[in-house]
Amino acid sequence: MAAKQSSAGSLSLPALILLSIPCVITATWFLVRIALRITGWYLIRHSQPRREALLADIERSYKAKINRAECILVGFFHPFCNAGGGGERVLWAAIRATQNRYPQAVCAVYTGDHDVNREAMLKRVEDRFSIPLEHSRIIFVHVKYRNLVNPTLYPRFTLLLQSFGSLPLAFSAFSLLVPDLFIDTMGYPFSYPFTKLLFGPKCVPVGAYVHYPTISTDMLNSLSTESFKMKVKKLYWRLFALIYRGCGAGVDVVMANSTWTAGHIRSLWPKPTHGVQVVFPPCSVSEITQAIKITKNSPPRKPYLLSIAQFRPEKRIDILIQAFAQFRKDLPEDSVLRRDAKLILLGSVRDDDDSKRVYELRLLAHELGVDDHVEFVLNSSWDGVLEWLGKSWVGVNAMWNEHFGIGVVEYLAAGLVGVVHDSGGPKIDIVVDGLGFHATDVPTFAKAFLKALTIPENEILPLRIRAQKSSARFSEEVFAKKWLVSLENLVDLLPPRKKFT
Repeated sequence: MAAKQSSAGSLSLPALILLSIPCVITATWFLVRIALRITGWYLIRHSQPRREALLADIERSYKAKINRAECILVGFFHPFCNAGGGGERVLWAAIRATQNRYPQAVCAVYTGDHDVNREAMLKRVEDRFSIPLEHSRIIFVHVKYRNLVNPTLYPRFTLLLQSFGSLPLAFSAFSLLVPDLFIDTMGYPFSYPFTKLLFGPKCVPVGAYVHYPTISTDMLNSLSTESFKMKVKKLYWRLFALIYRGCGAGVDVVMANSTWTAGHIRSLWPKPTHGVQVVFPPCSVSEITQAIKITKNSPPRKPYLLSIAQFRPEKRIDILIQAFAQFRKDLPEDSVLRRDAKLILLGSVRDDDDSKRVYELRLLAHELGVDDHVEFVLNSSWDGVLEWLGKSWVGVNAMWNEHFGIGVVEYLAAGLVGVVHDSGGPKIDIVVDGLGFHATDVPTFAKAFLKALTIPENEILPLRIRAQKSSARFSEEVFAKKWLVSLENLVDLLPPRKKFT
């Protein structure tokens, strides 16, 4: 009997240790939350003099009077704001819409672009996107640690480490200036709960414009579990998806750039108060429709298949070249279409990696015997893009699960027949209602090319007119209206002393 009691007593210490682990974790988490809230309180106090100095500087530099009682700082978290891509068009169009709706708003852009001065950056925005801005109500807050969100820094566990890397970046932003509204327009979801932990659930409302879910259900389902390595990777992705879901609980207002993106966000994040709103990115619809008129008297189109895309691997331009070669192979030797059809690959070359890919694509076209019918148009001006849009017949896109597809919208605005991958935004939102064809691989793309280039004359003009009218759904005006609906929902969450009037 004594031996049994002694045995039971020997197990009590490990048992107590095991039982104490949840208590230790809970206590540690409680202390961390208190430390973060104290830090947030300090940041707010520390930010007030800087806020006043920035507003005074605006008044002094632009001879503009700012009503302190009505002034709200709208913070846009976009560390690469000078990149000049589609994400940056969203940022600046959003700022323009915010300025037009709320004259007393001051937009603070958190950027890591230290090498470009303020006026040069704003001038580039107006030149690149034709978006006029009120300079006096925009300030740039130059954050540190932007290199920590560079994916090339993390050869392993890229998603997780890159996401954690955004936390020092966000802290750098708040240490310089705490905004009244915090809006992430680039895609750093770890910053949402971090903001709430610092400032509490209601002090700084958080909004997000999601271009692409960091992880999606398609990604989770795409991995084979046959090998041990893939099983481990799938487990890692599932654990990351759980963390990503927790990040969604820290955002108050969510906008998604497409139905496809919104669907994945709804399946991964808890439902926000106002749901997930689809706000299509602003596209150059007006510029294109004004430059390219579609009438019976319009110049005849040529049998050109136009691709407007960067030379990145995920754009799958090699599929387009292979499909084009198959398309020509299936035509008779004496076919006029075989003789005249061309594949136009228009895109920018940003670095040595892009140059290498272009070389490899040229080599592929040569190996397939279509190099005389494939034309590479590199770093074209906007006038050059308009010229190709105006004379091409078909617009093509082979990327799998592209979240939206601004280039595909430009095809519709120019009246091109769309041939796009049977997935993502191009399928669900853009090339709909008989405006083109969907394909998945080389054979189906080749067949779709033939169908698009052989649409009868009596059908092609009405189709082009419908395509151009359909593109109006993606205009800057439509974007501004939908953006302001979500922004007003975010403004309603401000504490009473910060309400817009």
